[in-house]
Amino acid sequence: MGCGTSVATEKQGETLEQDEPVKTPSPALTMKAAVLIQRWYRRYMARLEMRRRYTWNIFQSIEYAGEQDQLQLSSFFTFMLDNFTQLNGNGPDLISQLLDPVVDPWLDRETCYNLIHVPESYTGPRLSFPLSVADTNALLSAFKDQQTLHARYVLQLLYETKKLLKQMPNIVHLSTSYYKEITICGDLHGRLDDLLLIFYKNGLPSAETLYVFNGDFVDRGKKSVEVVILLFAFLLLYPDYMHLNRGNHEDHIMNLRYGFTKEVMQKYKTHGREILQLFQDVFSLLPIATVIDGKILIVHGGISDQTDLDFLSSIERHKVKSALRFPRCSLEHLDISQSCRQTKRTRSTDSSRPSSSRSQNKNQRTPNTRKKRCRLSRQDSAASTSSSSSSSSSSSSLCSPQTPSCLSPHAFPSSPCMPYSVNVLQVPFLDSLSSVPLPSPSQHEQEWKQIVDILWSDPKIQDGCSPNTFRGGGCYFGPDVTQRLLLQHGLQLLIRSHECKQEGYEFCHSGKVITIFSASNYYEEGSNRGAYVKLGRELVPRFYQYQVSRTTRKLTLTQRVRAAEGSALRALKEKLFAHRSELMAGFQQYDQNNTGRVSVCEWALVLESVLRLDLPWRTLRPHLARLAPDGSLEYQSCFEDMGPGIPLPQVTPNLAETLFRYRTDIEIIFNIIDKDHSGLISIEEFRQTWRLFSAHLGVAIDDSAIDDLARSIDFNKDGSIDFTEFLEAFRVVHKLDSKDQQLHEKMDGEKRTG
Repeated sequence: MGCGTSVATEKQGETLEQDEPVKTPSPALTMKAAVLIQRWYRRYMARLEMRRRYTWNIFQSIEYAGEQDQLQLSSFFTFMLDNFTQLNGNGPDLISQLLDPVVDPWLDRETCYNLIHVPESYTGPRLSFPLSVADTNALLSAFKDQQTLHARYVLQLLYETKKLLKQMPNIVHLSTSYYKEITICGDLHGRLDDLLLIFYKNGLPSAETLYVFNGDFVDRGKKSVEVVILLFAFLLLYPDYMHLNRGNHEDHIMNLRYGFTKEVMQKYKTHGREILQLFQDVFSLLPIATVIDGKILIVHGGISDQTDLDFLSSIERHKVKSALRFPRCSLEHLDISQSCRQTKRTRSTDSSRPSSSRSQNKNQRTPNTRKKRCRLSRQDSAASTSSSSSSSSSSSSLCSPQTPSCLSPHAFPSSPCMPYSVNVLQVPFLDSLSSVPLPSPSQHEQEWKQIVDILWSDPKIQDGCSPNTFRGGGCYFGPDVTQRLLLQHGLQLLIRSHECKQEGYEFCHSGKVITIFSASNYYEEGSNRGAYVKLGRELVPRFYQYQVSRTTRKLTLTQRVRAAEGSALRALKEKLFAHRSELMAGFQQYDQNNTGRVSVCEWALVLESVLRLDLPWRTLRPHLARLAPDGSLEYQSCFEDMGPGIPLPQVTPNLAETLFRYRTDIEIIFNIIDKDHSGLISIEEFRQTWRLFSAHLGVAIDDSAIDDLARSIDFNKDGSIDFTEFLEAFRVVHKLDSKDQQLHEKMDGEKRTG
């Protein structure tokens, strides 16, 4: 039967060919079809690119908002440490152990690691110093196999690294006349797979393959310990062929928020504190810049109009343990009593926070007011968002403690910026505020400012130099600032990192500035490529891109964009949920008749006024809120997809929202108190956490309510609280996650079967 059917089919085909010859379409019809297909494809790709761009903006805005929160928390810690004693007569013990940790005398002994016993059951690498190629190969193999290096060898490796770095200058000078090529890598952020792929593609460090790693080795990723140990090991093995610059995350205060501290304590429960103290010393000794052939400057963040390479070469960099630790400023020499008295101090409207902006052309952030404790407040300025041609000393800004944003009942949705003078400090004196002139910056403060600019700054399109208020530290520097520094020092190119780029690298300032970023999939699987740049004797940069992922190779571009978009929208919805009461207050100001609806324009204005993320809200509207049949927007639909993790009946709605919003800050304060990182604190320590937290935010929290809450979550009544479980109750849960996952799995299954 099969053969017969085949023959009949062949005969039918011959008959058709004889009776009806195939007609070729006319050229005009073919062209029309091609144009239609091209137009459809271009529209499709344009929509995909739009989704990719707003996804990127969401990720970056939320990342920078988190960094700003960290800077504000550190600013508050610094204020408490410097001035709490003078104003209130008590010392802030909890904060001093973080910002000015006391060095364990046991660590002063250079051979203390010899006292640590390595059991015979340990199967990981056993290092011998000075290191050999066999040792680094053993480390590579062990880390690929998910093994952990013993604490004894970690401490010894850090000691040897510390001794080597003490001998190195602040600015390292390299020459291509001695090396064939120099490879520059950007941020790794604990991505071991990215580092291993770089070594696989480009070769291990050696006399033929010289590397410069430009900071941010740790935090965010899960393998920060392994990454930094490998880099330090190759630095010890080949000090002439391996060079490391310091990044803004080589900072023990940043490590508290972004994961490195927690990772070390989890992997080294017995000697974790000693290892962290040594890391703090080693990080402060890392060089801050590299110069190649006197023509190319490599720094982690950027520069400012005050950057002076000669001055940077002479500073004592190890004194700046943390760029977030403000130089100690005593009030004893300020003549407060002779200063003119200001208005009577009240507890309701005594503060304003500085206006901030992403860049000169971005929307300004309106100041908010709140209740404040007795503390110093530097009057801030809106001048940072004025003319971009202004390049007066605007560098090294670290934002002062920020208030929780709230909507003003008047002049909504925006309010005027508060002018300020950077030369005036308002100090509480008796029952009033006295304005006193700030003293001229000390040598240590000038050094600190130079390092902050190098580690934290970002380039901008407009000329001039202004405080980097969107990120919270350093400055924005324009093409004129870049050109002036290059001409001053006879340079031709600035290479920096610090910012994630979708292709792994980016040119700006007419090709005078290159950003290089080496952590692929930084925000989400498939979100960006990693890259490194190679320079030969002709000093022409050549870029090499990669993406570490087994899954993204199988996904189409549309699937990758959809995955990243979904992750970004979930993070954005969490922001909405955490600011629910403020958003509702804003919506209701426009909805005087309580219809539950506002216009799309009003909805977008409220979101930007509260969240200050500078996002295309109208474009994002279909993903965040539902329209009514008449075209108005049902603002309650913004919060339908989310709910609390484990509701606690003892927590009032207002307190719960505060916990959702400042969950990370609370966790940082808790980690300061939890010295042994056991995850358990006493009820008294729990109260101290809340006192410090409420002082930071100016949030009025009743002590009796906190006591009731502490007793209610002490489930086994042993006087200690599992803080991890407590925080888990204040995690935003996305109700539709499981449904969306099932839907995507079904669609992918249909594609495979189809």
